[in-house]
Amino acid sequence: MPSGADNSDLSETDDEKPKRGRRGGRGRRERGEAAAAPAAPKDPREMAREICLRQLAVRPRTRAELAATMHKRGVEEEIAAEILDRYDEVGIIDDAAFARAWVASRHHGRGLARRALAGELRRKGVSPDEVGEALEELAPDVEEATARALVARRLRVETRGTPEAVFRRLVGMLGRKGYPPGLAIRLVKEAMAEREDAAEFADGIDPDALADAALDPDNQ
Repeated sequence: MPSGADNSDLSETDDEKPKRGRRGGRGRRERGEAAAAPAAPKDPREMAREICLRQLAVRPRTRAELAATMHKRGVEEEIAAEILDRYDEVGIIDDAAFARAWVASRHHGRGLARRALAGELRRKGVSPDEVGEALEELAPDVEEATARALVARRLRVETRGTPEAVFRRLVGMLGRKGYPPGLAIRLVKEAMAEREDAAEFADGIDPDALADAALDPDNQ
């Protein structure tokens, strides 16, 4: 290109530069406003399904538990029932199976007896019939063997207090786990009769006189 030629046609003029800058800034603002636009509301059925699946990912749930959670999240009752009916149909929720698994887990893991297990299942919304069926699988001899093992294990570490205090604590422990008073007193008395330092006390136990105090929940 010859020297001295006019290069003004190859470069921006001072007037053009700010104009393009203003256009670029406005474009970025417009794109930002578009990105910030509110998302379309979720389908209520899809939202209900998501709530249920998140709950079930943590642990199995009863129908009543899922219904309560959806109610708290504002899902309409009709939609919640529709989703739960479908989950019942395909086996995603099954209160009878839940109750059986709960009884097996809580009895073997925590040593809970029928009465305590029934209370827990009722609070979770399991029907009386399904609770009864699940508890039928816990045989009385298994329940007694578990109670006996609990007493033996606790008695091995009981080193404080008089034999009477130990007796009260052990029977109270079984009572809180749902074991009947008569069974709790008998098993503790038998276990203490085998200990030299408590045998004499155990021989003289009057179950009727000590039952109420021993089963007091304040006796730890």
